[in-house]
Amino acid sequence: MHPQRLTPKERLQLSRQVMPAQDAAQRRANFAEVNLGLPETLALIEADRCLQCKNPRCMLGCPVNVNIPRFLELLSQGRLPEAARSLLHDNALPAITGRVCPQEIQCECECIRAKKGESVAVGHLERFVADWARAHPEAVPVLTAPPSGRRVAIVGSGPAGLTAAGELARNGHDVTVYEALHRPGGVLVYGIPEFRLPKQIVDQEIDRLRQAGVKIECNVVIGRTYTVPELRARFDAVFIANGAGLPAFMNIPGENLKGVYTANEYLTRVNLMAAFAPDADTPVLRPRCAVIVGGGNVAMDAARTARRLGAERVVIAYRRTKAEMPARVEEVHHAEEEGIDFELLCAPLEILGTDRKWVRGLRCVRMQLGEPDASGRRRPVPIPDSEFVIECDMVVSALGTRANPLLTATCRDLKLNERGNIEVDENGLTSMPGVFAGGDIVRGAATVILAMGDGKRAAIAIERYLLETKA
Repeated sequence: MHPQRLTPKERLQLSRQVMPAQDAAQRRANFAEVNLGLPETLALIEADRCLQCKNPRCMLGCPVNVNIPRFLELLSQGRLPEAARSLLHDNALPAITGRVCPQEIQCECECIRAKKGESVAVGHLERFVADWARAHPEAVPVLTAPPSGRRVAIVGSGPAGLTAAGELARNGHDVTVYEALHRPGGVLVYGIPEFRLPKQIVDQEIDRLRQAGVKIECNVVIGRTYTVPELRARFDAVFIANGAGLPAFMNIPGENLKGVYTANEYLTRVNLMAAFAPDADTPVLRPRCAVIVGGGNVAMDAARTARRLGAERVVIAYRRTKAEMPARVEEVHHAEEEGIDFELLCAPLEILGTDRKWVRGLRCVRMQLGEPDASGRRRPVPIPDSEFVIECDMVVSALGTRANPLLTATCRDLKLNERGNIEVDENGLTSMPGVFAGGDIVRGAATVILAMGDGKRAAIAIERYLLETKA
């Protein structure tokens, strides 16, 4: 039990606690997790910083609607089992979101303390409580409901699919998740590197869902093994959450040279197929100099991975300034600490190759920011006569992903938008009765937590649908 209860004034005097991390010089040579987690003493102090507002705006910023003040108050009192039960009731994957969720632009930016100082470290505390729950499973047993007799199919075992599966299984439904790859987890295992999200943690979170009754079948490609109409004929409802796994390309000369990867391929090989091992079946290049084109979290992941695989120099080429980078501030900071170079306000024009068709450089042009574009950010405009070459032997394109048409091409009744994403209503219902969708296949490439929010909303809508259609 926490030995002391603080007054609001005393809570305001507490400073935000700093998350311990691996030293940059050491971690750039290993794949162990960078952030080390708050020890219990610091977690209790940080939890005491929550002012327990009568109008908790932090919850407004949470896509899965975690009752943040409740689990923080229980934590501040030292009541860890109750804090863990509260958190797990609201969030099916808290050890994951505590590591990769962009809290700084969601719950933490809504924290009242952020108005005149630093917000409560909600993400660090979510990670602490979730890790405590993983270490003490006997204190947070998995609860199961009586069987409802209804069956739900979920396409994709990424964050949206797993969240929906957990919510629906909790209500007693027979849930089967179909995963195209040989291992469940979706982007959590193929996209996010070990040093940000250890695969053991993903596996443990998935095991908890299995204990709740969720069945997962891997190596099942919806659109090939089964179609959506076939699933709909066998199940009472279907939730499509197969992500957006089709990479975007730069569409510049030289993109077919040897030594050019999309970030999707590069990270999948390393993260899912252990390409870092000397005897890997699907090895990747070990370049002297790698250039990563892009400015999001995926670009940071690819750059930091290349550094860990021995690249002497790694450059992130981004067409805007650091202020416009969509990557998390923490990821940019960690990349800088690890010696990643940033070539800002530049855009690629051509990948240069040797006589043997291997990459030898990236020809770029300097940019300046003009008027805002449709995204609200100032549009980068080329500066005349400013071309230059970055000498390198590997280029990785990290420009995002789009919808893979494999599933939708075999289901003409699904209405799509102009980008090939599935159209849904406010409840995640598609144009097909009983078929719902969410995550990146609906909204385009986005964050883990937004996909989870879609999964939770869809699960609520599916529950209502099952009740309305009950025989």
